[in-house]
Amino acid sequence: MSLEQRLSGKTVLVTGAGGLIGSRIVDRLRQVGARPVSVCKLDAYPPDVYRSRFGIDPLGPDFIIGDIADPQLMRTVVPGCDYVIHAAALADVAACTRRPLDAIGTNIIGTQHVLDAVASSDRVRRLVFVSSASVYGNGPHPGAPDPLHGLVSVPAQFSEGGAMCPVSVYGNTKAWGEHQTAAMLSGASVSYAIVRYFSVYGEPQVIKENSHSWVVAWFAMRAACGLPLHLNGGGHQVRDFVHVDDIATGTLHALVAEGAHNETVNIGTGTATTIRQVAELVSAHYKGATLVSTPMPPGDPEGGYASVERMRTVLGWQPGITVAEGIARYAAWLAATPGAIPAWLHPAPPTPVG
Repeated sequence: MSLEQRLSGKTVLVTGAGGLIGSRIVDRLRQVGARPVSVCKLDAYPPDVYRSRFGIDPLGPDFIIGDIADPQLMRTVVPGCDYVIHAAALADVAACTRRPLDAIGTNIIGTQHVLDAVASSDRVRRLVFVSSASVYGNGPHPGAPDPLHGLVSVPAQFSEGGAMCPVSVYGNTKAWGEHQTAAMLSGASVSYAIVRYFSVYGEPQVIKENSHSWVVAWFAMRAACGLPLHLNGGGHQVRDFVHVDDIATGTLHALVAEGAHNETVNIGTGTATTIRQVAELVSAHYKGATLVSTPMPPGDPEGGYASVERMRTVLGWQPGITVAEGIARYAAWLAATPGAIPAWLHPAPPTPVG
């Protein structure tokens, strides 16, 4: 059955619906005929960003400005829904490192209130818990022995059956969320699926000050401003870049696929890409762009790429947008929407002398 056949007419709660991913999931739900109910604090960006970039109407009848850490709100909203996609989180690695108590408040306490409401509902068919590849940490050492080639630098491939070894506050909270989702909902006989997103990117992603997440947007916006592209640690880290359109579609498949019942599934492309390669792909769209090596920030994993066999088998689906295509789309969007670049990023004018 298609997504339209499974979801048409269904009510789906999306927590964190004000962000890039949540808003795209809401759009995709509308496309397949579902009724999305959105919950978000709308506190991550300036107010105009939500309407102008993400197309969100906070005054709409199905948009609730609220906090998942409010248990009464969750007890009120969840019982009226057929499905729940729990995407709300303090999802910025740097922000979680600076403000661990805020990460705990949203990613742990908030998640617990969502799970409590779902576990006590007699209507919810399945909850999808949005997790992250950050739960894998660094995986195998980049210089680990390779049986075919000896001691070489081999990108880590992360499979769902591997160990969770997070190296950041954010990763720790997501690992807890996975365990708690399984414990709470298995005991309540409510179906769940856990999706581990790899590196999400795509228009209209807007960068945040003092963050090193969302490298495609960072590189493109810096290049557009004539600023050098910073390669943390030289840019050797490996990521698996997944366009937000594919993320949204994959999440909906996890919501309804029969085989996804109580499963954990990577959402990735299965392709390893270094940060330096991303910088080079971005630079091709900006004449004169330069690359500069900078220190590695705390909590930034060496990374790896997704094993996608379970995703293809369980969801019967795979992403369709390559990183080169996705970066070209972002660069074209940014060229058409230069106002998306925040004022604080633009270089300051030279100070007059004399």
